[in-house]
Amino acid sequence: MVTGGAGFLGSHLVDLLLTRGHRVVVLDNLVTGSVDNIAHHAGDPRFRFIQQDVTEYVFLEGPVDYVWHFASPASPVDYLELPIQTLKVGSLGTHKALGLAKHKRARFLLASTSEVYGDPLVHPQTEEYWGNVNPIGPRGCYDEAKRFAEAITMAYHHEHGLQTRIVRIFNTYGPRMRTNDGRVVPAFIGQALRHRPITVFGKGSQTRSFCYCADLIEGIFRLMMSRFSQPVNLGNPQEMTVLEFARAILAATRSRSRIVFRPLPQDDPRQRRPDITRARELLAWTPQVSLREGLAKTIPWFRTQSGAR
Repeated sequence: MVTGGAGFLGSHLVDLLLTRGHRVVVLDNLVTGSVDNIAHHAGDPRFRFIQQDVTEYVFLEGPVDYVWHFASPASPVDYLELPIQTLKVGSLGTHKALGLAKHKRARFLLASTSEVYGDPLVHPQTEEYWGNVNPIGPRGCYDEAKRFAEAITMAYHHEHGLQTRIVRIFNTYGPRMRTNDGRVVPAFIGQALRHRPITVFGKGSQTRSFCYCADLIEGIFRLMMSRFSQPVNLGNPQEMTVLEFARAILAATRSRSRIVFRPLPQDDPRQRRPDITRARELLAWTPQVSLREGLAKTIPWFRTQSGAR
């Protein structure tokens, strides 16, 4: 079962699971997901979609071997508009998904986030770092929801012996991202394709790293199939400033857009780069797709969504 399987990353996971011979049940309330992301699986007898909120009681007939918990708003636009729903899916939703995994004796994977590190004081971020999070700031609902989700996942692991996995996902991009979700990749690409000003917050000196979705999903699959229960960072350790990324988008789209600067939002992380030593050693995983290749796969999809040429 994949909760949030109609979302950006969840739907790419569903694709990979079906390709590798699994039967998949997707549970999604479509608050931020879309049936368009999974419509190509309609008619496949190995695929089933249930429209339901994971914070409600989850029941499935028959055996379940793996529960992949991806349900959650995951962009600033979403969790600023839906703070309570974000907290509920991280707490009640994770509790329900863990309960199903316990009942079915299934292995459980939590899709956590680099946001558990907050505005980090350690760089790059290792899994041992506890983070620098403002629990009452505008991003607190998402950060703390994921931190709680990690805590309850480990509690089920220790108290019930549940096989659990935790992936901390760093910035990921690719086709099926929502064009208006507020994250830097769709924002910059959308502005560039329309030849509108590209909005850079602050001086653009804050850093990010960008991992292509196919690389990330492969790492997540390897983590689930591993025997490791502690959190694992997955992301691309190649770091660049937001201003450098804006210029890369301009070059890739051949846009006439100019770059404009706006005040930095509260609690916006100044640095974000994963230490992937653990993933490299335990999963034999490193990103394979360069930013240039990834953008070449991503930008055409945004063109179809926007009607831009």
